[in-house]
Amino acid sequence: MTPQREEAARLLRLARRDQTACIALLEAPGVAVAVALFHAQQATEKGLKAVMCLNGLEYRRTHDLEELAAQLADVGVGLSINPTALRLLTPYAVEYRYEDEAPLLLTGAEARAIVESLLAWADARVDSAAP
Repeated sequence: MTPQREEAARLLRLARRDQTACIALLEAPGVAVAVALFHAQQATEKGLKAVMCLNGLEYRRTHDLEELAAQLADVGVGLSINPTALRLLTPYAVEYRYEDEAPLLLTGAEARAIVESLLAWADARVDSAAP
């Protein structure tokens, strides 16, 4: 297994951990949806970074999902989801993390669908990469 594929697989494991947290929080009574959306953003970010790593792309420390997607697009890697969805998830990483009443730009179901689609796409890319 190449170092890039190992790191991509590690990032996907971490992304799945965030996905699990997101789902658990969405199903927990009394938890603000924005808390779960933080984990949806994190799972998506790690999924994008996994594919970037697999493609030998360097990424800076950022939570900007559109920026990460643009770097992939620059090398011809298309996404499984609409980039607008990334724009709606990005603020939950930093801006809304410390808000008592964060605005809901997405429903929990929409965020969950984004994460599921993005991680399935990333998994397929990592699984199909040469060992």
